[in-house]
Parts: sequence; structure tokens; C-alpha cells
Amino acid sequence: MDKMVELRNVTKRFGGFVAVAGVDLDIRAGEFLTLLGPSGCGKTTLLRMISGFETPTEGSVHLAGQDVTALPPYRRDVNQVFQSYALFPHLSVADNVAFGLKMKKTPGDVIRRRVAEAIEMVSLAGFEQRKPAQLSGGQRQRVALARALVCEPKVLLLDEPLAALDAKLRRSMQIELKRLQTRLGITFLFVTHDQEEALVMSDRIAVVNKGKIEQIGGVEEIYHRPRTPFVADFIGQANILEARVLSCVGAWAQVLCRGDVGLTVAGEILAAEGTTLLSIRPEKIRLSSRRPAGENVLEATVHEEIFRGATDQLLLQTAGGFELTAIVANQSAAEEAFHQGDRVFCQLHPDDVVVLAREGGVNAVAARQT
Repeated sequence: MDKMVELRNVTKRFGGFVAVAGVDLDIRAGEFLTLLGPSGCGKTTLLRMISGFETPTEGSVHLAGQDVTALPPYRRDVNQVFQSYALFPHLSVADNVAFGLKMKKTPGDVIRRRVAEAIEMVSLAGFEQRKPAQLSGGQRQRVALARALVCEPKVLLLDEPLAALDAKLRRSMQIELKRLQTRLGITFLFVTHDQEEALVMSDRIAVVNKGKIEQIGGVEEIYHRPRTPFVADFIGQANILEARVLSCVGAWAQVLCRGDVGLTVAGEILAAEGTTLLSIRPEKIRLSSRRPAGENVLEATVHEEIFRGATDQLLLQTAGGFELTAIVANQSAAEEAFHQGDRVFCQLHPDDVVVLAREGGVNAVAARQT
């Protein structure tokens, strides 16, 4: 697949502060890629260097094979949707959408046709003459999208455009935005700190931390196979445990966790004996009132129960002080349920115990997944 955006050793400094540190990134033509990370991690700075609103201190930016590092925003074939939408309050929906085309001195008949197509595309037909103040938050967001798409950019940059919407509308717009991108085939680069949002919409996710990309991959890889403690902890929930490797034989390894809890894990991802970090997703822990057959079975007590609507979050504790957080579905009254004080058996499948690279270190799992 062709590369639409390429960042080569991009660094951005603001005085003595390094906002982005030596980032290399390829974005494929027609994909939906999300930059995901906490506030202040450098994701918006990366976006602004692609759009041209910031210039890299070092490195280069390429769009469709062209080095655009020194080009101003208006000479790059990209468009951006901002969190604030930045609509002109005195202009109608149609005039807001047409603004970019008029600035490019596009012929009037072409403007009318493309504006109509863009408004239809975002399901705002019939709202052409309304002003932004007469629209809901979701409708204003659609106008901003139409205004960006009407110029037919090669790349659409979206800087947390759903942040101002309420939770229900935000979830609805996530689906609509992904459907729109799939239908148009335009490269979307999306910035967010919302893990669920990134997982719902993205083809790939680049997890950004302290100005660097910690991991990039498909949504299932990022969620199920995090490489570092930061990625495991930032996306969803994770039990992160330190363990001592006792032995590696063939495809399996034996490790020992706190409280003398022994586990079998996938051994081919461990480089050698020693200590390692493990990640276990809470929803991967299977609970039962009777001891199941198989390996990685622990007897524990439900120390704490937190009701979360569709799920319950349970803090499990063994007699030796080993703790795990589990998430179980809130099933019907006919199903087995677990409550604070109950004795339970929890089972972990070896493939659900993921070995992590220590921060700043080199671990076999990271090297083999690059």
C-alpha cells in the first residue's frame, strides 16, 4: 500500500522542552490512523507539523512522496477539523462549507455542485441556510467535516473533533465518521486521548507517550498484545505483575509471581530466565465456584465488588496476598454471580498472559513485534 504521510526523525523543541523526539511514522493511503495518548504527550504537535502550523526542529515531513517540511499550510494538500469547529457564525451552513473553495477561486458552478455533495454526504440536506447558532453540537461538527472534505484533500487531520459532544452523540458520531472515511477512501489522521474512541474507529493506532511512539499496530494487536507497561495500562484496564522466570521449555515458560503464585505463559516470547513484567486483561480472567480442569487455576476471595452497570469489577485476593482485578458481565439472575466475600476459582489461559518490555529496556517481545 502506498504511503500518504511519512515522518522521518521528526523532533520538535519549544525552548528547552522536547515535545516530539525523533519520530518515524508512515501513514498508508486510505487508512484511518489514530494518534492516541494523554494530554501533553506530543500527539497534537505531530498533527500540526503535518498540517504545516508547526515546523520541525529536526527531520522531515512528506506528503504523497513530496517533501513539504518547509511549505506553509495552504500549499499542502491537507485539511484540518479542529476541536472548536471554528465555523463563521455570520455565514450559513452552505457558505461555511463553500469558504475554502471560494478562497481557491473555484468556478461558481463547481462550488455549488461540490457544496451540495458535501452537505448531502454529512446528512445535512435542508440545513443549508441555517447559521451555526441554529445547529446542535453534532450538526456543527458535521458542517466542519463538510467544509474540510469539500476541498477533496489527500489527508484529513482531525484534532479531537468529538470532544465537545455528549457521550451518546459522541458514540454515534464515531460510527458515522468511520463509515464516511471508508466510503470516501481518504486518509484520516485522528488525534484523541479516548481509548474507546480509538479502538472503535481506527485501522491502526499509534500510542504516543512523552513525545515518542511507544507502539503502532492494528486495534486488536494494540489491545491484546501491548508491548510496554504504558500501552497496557493506558488502553483499557490491565493487571501488570512482576514475575520471576523459572524455566523456558519449548513453547511454554514457568514464572513465579508475588505470593508464590506460579503461572504458565507463552515461553517463546521470553528471552531468558530472570524477571519480567506481565499484563493480564481483567475480562480475560474466568471465574467459577468450582475448581476447573487445566492450568493457571488460583483460589481467591472477592475482596471488593464495584457495580459498573453492564459489568462488575472484582478485586480478587489469594491467601498469599496475590491480587488481580477481574471484570465479569452482569448476567441474568439465573447465571452464577460473585459478590464480596465469596471464595472463587480464577483461571488464566497462558495466551492471555502477555509479556511486556520494561520501560527503557530491550525485551524479546518488543524486538520480535517490530
